[in-house]
Amino acid sequence: MTFKKVRHWRSMCKGLVLGTVLTSCMILLYCLSMPQVHINLPEVPVPYSCAHRPFQLHPKVTINTSQQSMGKTCSPKVDIMFMKTHKTASSTFLNILFRFGEKHRLKFAFPNGRNDFFYPSFFERYQVKDYRSGMCFNIVCNHMRFNASEVAKLLPIDTSYISILRDPAELFESSFHYFGRLVPFTWKIPGEDKMTEFLLNPDKYFDPDGFNFFYLKNLLFFDFGHDNTLKSTDPQVEEGIKSISERFQLVMLVEYFEESLILLKDALCWDMDDLLFFKLNARKGSTVSKLTPELRAKALEWNAIDWKLYQHFNNTFWMKVARYGRQRMAQDVAELRRRNEEMANICIEDGHAVEAGSIHETALQPWQPLGEKSIMGYNLKNNVDKAYKKLCRKMLTPEIQYLTELGVNLWITKLWGHVRDIINW
Repeated sequence: MTFKKVRHWRSMCKGLVLGTVLTSCMILLYCLSMPQVHINLPEVPVPYSCAHRPFQLHPKVTINTSQQSMGKTCSPKVDIMFMKTHKTASSTFLNILFRFGEKHRLKFAFPNGRNDFFYPSFFERYQVKDYRSGMCFNIVCNHMRFNASEVAKLLPIDTSYISILRDPAELFESSFHYFGRLVPFTWKIPGEDKMTEFLLNPDKYFDPDGFNFFYLKNLLFFDFGHDNTLKSTDPQVEEGIKSISERFQLVMLVEYFEESLILLKDALCWDMDDLLFFKLNARKGSTVSKLTPELRAKALEWNAIDWKLYQHFNNTFWMKVARYGRQRMAQDVAELRRRNEEMANICIEDGHAVEAGSIHETALQPWQPLGEKSIMGYNLKNNVDKAYKKLCRKMLTPEIQYLTELGVNLWITKLWGHVRDIINW
């Protein structure tokens, strides 16, 4: 019995040492790959769009809900800043954006070497692949820590700013599951249910200066470029929420994703075809921790700033829905769901997502959290009608693979993926 215990602890120690060494190597690689800081960059926004006009963008007759007038024409808005927040169905929306960008031959501002803009550092223009002064881009949409002034100097002055939020309690649960092993202070939390233990006494385990600490406290506020360790009563919190509200024309909600897309279609003059989607990066149900009312209350208390942020934009969201018309919204949501179900029947084998081990093609396998195979994906149906095959594959393609298809160099992300496979936590 004693011998087994010794072997168990020896194995754990070896794993910890190997994990520490490899993680340190990856941190070093990330640091070495940081782009050089450019000086004397232009200090004015890009004044005009570089979209392929007018032959690519056809005006259409629409309803202008803000003026309550019928029959006015508009062209699809193609200059878009999508603030991709963490664990908020943003990968699903990214797939929509990628397809829209390809359809209109738009210029994406992509990172170089990895799939984010050197998060958690603040966004800088020089992080954009092949950036040069005076270049024009239409869309920026990869993970970043938002930096309003730098983004404004990258995109045209009439760019539409869009983002998405999620109930902070559910977001915390998802973030703890996905990023927990990347936050060293969680390693000392005892027991099997580390999230519950943490929420019962977060100050005991939380180190505001610890590595990757931001993943587990007010992550939304942090993503938007603000201090996530403030007291929720600090005046800077209200100022931060106000600045986000003034900058972003539409902040969508995960819990009302279809309604959010309909508001997006209205605001950007898109077509229903542009909104078709399959839910990407969904977790296997058995890995989702059900929050009791007590734990939910504690999660919201711990993420009080994010809760304030969410409540603010929840209110503005339903004001927009009311202006759009609730009956009209219900009809459009029903139509979108019907068309998505139709596409699922056309594209997806058995019509639903499957566990990671059951995905046949490597090209359709989603990125997994460290030590887990909890993210589900899809199999493309055999003998898909030729008219739909290209669209089906694009709708099912995970973010990393789609970025590669769009020409993004992801050598750091892919190397980290190989290291994770070797660790096999």
